[in-house]
Order: sequence, then C-alpha cells, then structure tokens
Amino acid sequence: SLGGSRTHLLTALVLARGGSKGIPLKNIKKLAGVPLLAWVLRAAADAEMFDSVWVSTDHDEIENVAKSWGAKVHRRSPEVSRDCSTSLETIQEFLRNNTDVDVVCNIQATSPCLHPSHLKGALKKILEDGYDSVFSVVRRHQFRWKEVKKGSVECTQPLNLDPAKRPRRQDWDGELYENGSFYISTRDLILNEGRLQGGKVGYHEMEAEHSVDIDVDIDWPVAEQRVRRYGYFGRGVSLMFCKVSGCLTDGRVSLSASGEDTVSIHYKDTTGIGMLKKDDVEVVLLISRDDLVTQSLADKLKKVTGCEVMLVEEDPLKDLQSVVRKKKMDWKDVAFMGNETADASCLKLAGLSAVPADACKDASDAAKYTCRLLGGAGAVKEFAEHVLLQKQKAKSQMKQDRIDRNNF
Repeated sequence: SLGGSRTHLLTALVLARGGSKGIPLKNIKKLAGVPLLAWVLRAAADAEMFDSVWVSTDHDEIENVAKSWGAKVHRRSPEVSRDCSTSLETIQEFLRNNTDVDVVCNIQATSPCLHPSHLKGALKKILEDGYDSVFSVVRRHQFRWKEVKKGSVECTQPLNLDPAKRPRRQDWDGELYENGSFYISTRDLILNEGRLQGGKVGYHEMEAEHSVDIDVDIDWPVAEQRVRRYGYFGRGVSLMFCKVSGCLTDGRVSLSASGEDTVSIHYKDTTGIGMLKKDDVEVVLLISRDDLVTQSLADKLKKVTGCEVMLVEEDPLKDLQSVVRKKKMDWKDVAFMGNETADASCLKLAGLSAVPADACKDASDAAKYTCRLLGGAGAVKEFAEHVLLQKQKAKSQMKQDRIDRNNF
C-alpha cells in the first residue's frame, strides 16, 4: 500500500505503437485539428500530479509528436512492438528501464475526452486512500441475456434482471464497466504479480459522454463532434503571437506597374483577431526584420487590426522570450501561430500553437493544432476560434470544479 504522505515517483505512460490494423498511424492522426495522442497528453500534464509523462512507442513520427507536447519517450523494443504484444508486457519493459518509478498510470491514447479531473480523482485513491490499483469505469443501463449457440434448442435467460419486475431506468443504478481510459497500478503489482489490477482495488467512475474509445465505440467524424463538445481543451490563453507573412498573409508580394509592392489580408482573419481582442486575448503581430515589404506596411497593419506590430529576427524565440518575461507570463498562457522552420521552437513552447494548412513540415510537426485553411485565407480566424473555444471550455471546467468542491 502507498497511502499516506507522498514520497514515491508517479508517472503517466501512454502506449502508442506505430502499427495499426485499421487507420495507419492512428495515434497521431488529427482529431479536431489536434493529434489523437495529444488529447490525453494535455490532460495528463494539466493534472499536475505526475512527476513525468511518457509515451512508449516504436515510431519516429509518434516520438516527434510526443516530444512536441512535452512528453518523454520510451523507445520500446521489437519484442513488445508486435501485434500480439500486450500492454502489460510493454509497461513491464518500461518499468525495468525506469527503476525509480513506483506508480504507473497507463492512459489509453484512444480516449480523447479524458480530463485532468478524472486523473486527479483516481490518483487521490492511490496517494491518500492506500489503494494499490485504480481504473476507470462507466455506468451503463443495459439488460444482459444469456447467449444461445446457433442450432441449440436452449432458451435464453436473463442475466441481470427479472423480466416480471423490469425496472425503469431511473429506478435502477445500472452496472459498472471498464471504459479503458486509464489503469493506475503500483510497480510491485505490475512486475512481481504480473497484473494491472490487484491488491486493494478501486475504480473511478467517468461520465458516459467522456467515455469515448475510438477503437471500440466510435468512428472518426462522430469522434470529432464528441471531442469538440466534451474534450479537454487545456487552459485558456491571454496572449497570442501571430506571424504576418504566411499566416495573416499568403506570403505573396504583388508587383504593380507603378512600382508599389502590395500584400493582401483576408477579412475573415481581421474578424478573427477582433474576436480574440473582444475576449481579452492580446494579439501581437510579428514581422521579420528581413521582410522589408511587410515592414513598410507595419503602421497600416496596426491601424487595420488594432494590434501591436513587432519586428523580430528570423527565429523569433529570443525576442518573444523577453516579452513573455516582461509580462510576467508563462509560455503555457501564450498562443503562437507560425509557418516556417524557424518558428518551430516557439510552436513547441507555446501552450497552444498552430500552423496554416500550407506550412512547412518542420513547423507542422512542432505545432499543436493544424488549420484546415491556408495562410492568408482564413487560417488565423480558424485558429482564433480554436483559442476561444479553449477559453470557453476552460471557464466551464473551472465553474464545474467549483460546483464539485462546494458539493463535496
């Protein structure tokens, strides 16, 4: 038992193999603009209870996504990367390679509606109540009947109800089923007893709307609808940096007969910036010092958008670090939109980051959100809507947390 004061190392571990019999590289396929794997990584990080968050994988692209979301990577061996390999074998290998870990929370990558609050509630049972293993469940109101084999004359029989006293849904508590979102277990249980559930066993009940398992329950378009409504979008941001060339514009310069160079801005994007400002998100537009054409339009941009316009080096990180420090903020509270390789460091650092659909691969790999629209064609507005949805969800979750604490 691990009850009492906390002195042991607690780790979140997501298993994400590259091979998939259904959707190739499903674990990093974009779901509502965000890699599937990232939905649970964000929830684990924002639970703020783990000493480390890991992804166990055998694939380079999955490793890159995991690192861009702040996770450490365990490169699993070929022996535990086969179709027949079990989760238990993979977790055991991880523990043998990380001898300081005492408790593992194995989170399923295909559960994109997991919230930090679910993990906190379950971890409390381990850390304070002395449980050795805790797993997630969902309550279902389904009547079960005995299966009759084809060709048999046997009659079916009810397994969990009396048909003569068939209860109404509101008069029946239902039954608890594993939903597969997470399993928390002690090192001793996993390595010495070879199981994830044992000792003093507990469960954490999740709501049906959060018990989404893409492998089992749901197809991709339906999952996108569910995650937009019930997924965890992270903390709200209060500051957004946006590159002008390639994001607010399409990166092209028009040459006129009169010798004037021009760039164009889509009205949708200026509308998106206005929406952010209305919701108290400060927007700073970034122009490269090498971009002489756009520099000459800096005053016009400031007038049209109402935003501060800032000149930065090709790699804007150093310039922006000083701004973030000056405002006494953390990068987790900042959004960043870029499109070039030089933007990758900022895209990785920012709590929320995005690229237009036509961004270069290095930038796309580093970003946390990929727009459907192109630079200069509404991508900024699309990202603005995502930022505002995140803020709305964060406020809603804070409100719910206050209600839960008051009712506790």
